[in-house]
Parts: sequence; structure tokens; C-alpha cells
Amino acid sequence: MGTDDDGGDDPGSAAAAAAPFADVDEERLREVFEAESYVADDEIVTTVLLALRLGKPLLIEGEPGSGKTELGKVLAGGFSTDLVRLQCYEGLAAENTLYEWNYTKQLLAVQAGEGGVEDGGGSGEAGADGDGDERSVFDRDYLLERPLLEALSGDGDRPPILLIDEVDRADEEFEALLLEVLSDFQVSIPELGTVSADRPPVVIVTSNRTRGLSDALKRRCLYLHIDPPSFEKERAIVERKVPELDAAVAAELCGVVARLREEPLLKQPGVAETLDWARAVRELDGEGEGLEPATVRNTLGCLLKEAEDVERVDDDLIERVVADATAE
Repeated sequence: MGTDDDGGDDPGSAAAAAAPFADVDEERLREVFEAESYVADDEIVTTVLLALRLGKPLLIEGEPGSGKTELGKVLAGGFSTDLVRLQCYEGLAAENTLYEWNYTKQLLAVQAGEGGVEDGGGSGEAGADGDGDERSVFDRDYLLERPLLEALSGDGDRPPILLIDEVDRADEEFEALLLEVLSDFQVSIPELGTVSADRPPVVIVTSNRTRGLSDALKRRCLYLHIDPPSFEKERAIVERKVPELDAAVAAELCGVVARLREEPLLKQPGVAETLDWARAVRELDGEGEGLEPATVRNTLGCLLKEAEDVERVDDDLIERVVADATAE
């Protein structure tokens, strides 16, 4: 990771280097998805490939549980690199995302005469007095890296995957903070200067669309919307993620989920809930005997997470949706 003086060369010049995944092709990316058991349609493959090869952040929107966060994990696992995750929430502050100074360590260094309080002058080097005898306590040794700075500091064989999860939960002020990072892959530290990534991380930004995001943030990203899966895609996901479940039971289970999504539920079940339910059914009744209404009733809490929804799905509805799923 490079550190420029405040008055140095063009900021972000390091980030202008070639994208670190520019050599990845479609075949390699599909191999990654296959190895990680991630079912990706052509739109997902193409958009992720472009984000990797162009070195652009990728903004993914979709319903909760649709696999947005999983995509970041899959890329980290498939390319054997680090996953740096920043979980967003209301009130998220800069010190929780960029860096903090280790004030205790600084104080002890000053008391022990091992460091001074003069800042590093924006040089990026350990500050020193005129004689070079005293180090500044405002250098990298006293810096606590938070996720954004950690991602810019990656020194592995490949740069890390930076997953900024549920950005819509954070305040609009946090979006403004992201703009410098996503534009030039750099952050400004007053005591050290501008810190730029030698190799930009792969940035995945997810949103559940609980609020609109700024145009400035969207402009810096490629965009992907993940729709609720079709019956065929969801069945493929279940068969890959829960291979122990009988294939016929998996098909019936996905049929029930598809049918329940047609009901006016407060919270529609996502793929994550379907997988939880599939694992529960496998533990209780997954030996190929078929999906029984009693099993559905007893495990409904794995699929529906609102009390009103559980009450809405009464025994008569369960029998109908199971019959429909079995008939298909």
C-alpha cells in the first residue's frame, strides 16, 4: 500500500493500475461458481466478470436472502483470497470503517519517551524530530485498521474481496465517505497523508433497497439486481447446497416455497430460508418418503419469520400447497 504526501502526485494513481483479475475469463469464473456450489445464471456471470476485469465496484440489490452476501464469500473462497466484510448499520461512523489511533499505545510510548506527539507530516514515514531521535506516535505502528483501510492494505497473492454489506442500512453520510474509496481506492489520514492501494480490492456492495442510494454511489459501480429465483433455479440451489436431501423431496419442498410466495405474507421467504428449511426437513424426514403436511407444519418456523405469517399458513393451506407440489 502506498502513502502519498498531501501535495504529492495525482491521488489514486496506484488504483489506476490494471485490474488484478483482468486475466479471469468466463470459463474460469464458472468453474469458481461450480466449485463453490453457487448457482449463477448468465446475467450474474457476465456482470461479475465485468466487475472483476474492469476493476469496478459491483452494487448488488435484491430481496433479503437472495444470495447477495453469499456472492462475496464465493468469490473470496473461489479465488483463495481474503474476505474483508463491513456490516453496515444505522449510525456507522468513520472510525468504525476506516481507522482509529491506538491511544493507549500512543500514551504509553509518550510516557516512556519512545515517541513524540508531532504528526508524521503527511509523509507516510514514521515522524521524527530534527535529530531523528524521536519517532512520532502518529505513524503506522499506532494505527488500528478498520475494514476499508484493511482492504486497501491487502498484501496477499491476490487482493481481498471487500464486502460492504447492506449499505442501505447506513446513513447517507456514510455513502459520502465511500465515494473517495470507490473512486480512487484511497483514504485520507490527516496525520499520514493520502493512503492508496497498490492493488485495489474487489468491492461488492449489497443493498436490500430499504432506502434509495445516491446517484454518486451508483455511478461508481456496476449494477446487478438479483431477482427471486425460479422454481428450477431454487431446486438446483437446494440440490447443490443440501445434496443429502432426496431429489424428489427437494422438488416438492421448492414447490411448496414457490406456492407460499404467492400468499400475501409480511415477509416472503428467501433462498436462505429455503435452504434452512431444506436442512431441517433432511434431518427429520428426508429419506425419500415425500413431504408430509405434518413435517411442513412442524418446521414452518425455519421458513417463515413473522408470527402473523405462521398463523396465516393454516393446516388447510398447508395441505393444499403440499398436494399441489406433489402433483407437479
